Amino acid sequence: MDSFDLRILDALQRDGHATNDALAEHAGLSPSQCSRRRAVLEEEGIIEGYHAKLSAEKLGLKVIVFVQVTLATHSPDNSKRFAKLISDLDEVQEAYALTGATDYLLKLAVEDLPALSRILNDVFLPHDSVAHVRSSIVLERLKHTTQLPLGHLSRQGRNVDTKKSRTRVA
Repeated sequence: MDSFDLRILDALQRDGHATNDALAEHAGLSPSQCSRRRAVLEEEGIIEGYHAKLSAEKLGLKVIVFVQVTLATHSPDNSKRFAKLISDLDEVQEAYALTGATDYLLKLAVEDLPALSRILNDVFLPHDSVAHVRSSIVLERLKHTTQLPLGHLSRQGRNVDTKKSRTRVA
């Protein structure tokens, strides 16, 4: 991966619909070179996919909430039961296993407070894998991005590991 690949990745993070002509202009390459490079980045799994970004609020999902979950017991079976529980809930947008007092942090998108109450009281709390649930409702989103920082890859002398090759970043 080199500085051209990084410019292609930067442009695609900003606009996943960018044409090869637009990528070429941003990266300083020909459209055919950008197409080949994009294909390699996809094959190597660096580009995982392309998605439409939907407006939760315009789709009626006006409440974003973070839920901290502490498990009833710490065992592989209990963790699997909890993972199954959240995998079946469309409202759970993100889920993280944590160190510390809280076992999991979940991000949910729900239409309103009664919907949140139903999930907390009828789904999480009665589940045998769950001991404690704490929720924090988002009042205001100060920043939201899906773009990953790429600056650390462009530092002189830094190597980037890919599945097929190990090359220097220019």
